[in-house]
Amino acid sequence: MSRSLRRGALAATAIVFSIASLSACGAGIDAQTLEVRPDNAETTVDTIKIQNATVLTQPQAEAEGPAVVSATLFNTGSQPQTLDAITLPGLSAPVKLSAAKGSGSITIPAQGSIIVGGAGNAAAVIEKGEEASKNAGGVQNVVFRFSETGDVKVQALVLPAKNYFEAYGPSSQPSAKPSTEPTGTPSGTPSGTPSGSATGQSGEPGNGESGEPGTPSDSSSASQNAGH
Repeated sequence: MSRSLRRGALAATAIVFSIASLSACGAGIDAQTLEVRPDNAETTVDTIKIQNATVLTQPQAEAEGPAVVSATLFNTGSQPQTLDAITLPGLSAPVKLSAAKGSGSITIPAQGSIIVGGAGNAAAVIEKGEEASKNAGGVQNVVFRFSETGDVKVQALVLPAKNYFEAYGPSSQPSAKPSTEPTGTPSGTPSGTPSGSATGQSGEPGNGESGEPGTPSDSSSASQNAGH
């Protein structure tokens, strides 16, 4: 092979490696972007997989209101399973489950998945949200009980329903604390015409009535004097 041909082959090889390197970088960036997701708990037991398990509290710190458990549930088995209960060991707060349509059980279809939390999805509401908030920023043990697999335990992050999690957080607003300051007009302030005032009479001198009951008016006194 001549020197010119060798140079040409080396140049072509360099171009190929350059293109391959650029393609690899592009694929790497895309792959990393696609893999960005919340670093939340997940586990697999038998045919059940729980992904992105999170306890979401009220967005504002120390706000009163419910909290929720959010997760994606997968069923790789050939038979559907129901989610019968969710418990939070160490807390007395019960978790109320409701299906996406508001009635019936929460069913994970065979070879399918469901989302718990968010509009139009199944819900797991912790009525005593302030109890769950005590672990804010930490982890909370959560037990999912399925009809066939049984109990599946996972440690879920406890986070406020902000940013990415806002759409999956509690739908109920925090309950307002009663105000200790009076609002509006005090109940003891009289309104309208005083109850002691006569109604239907002007009460002004010159109309045949005196402003003081029992005291004759000037006109009536004059007419009496003229008659005598």
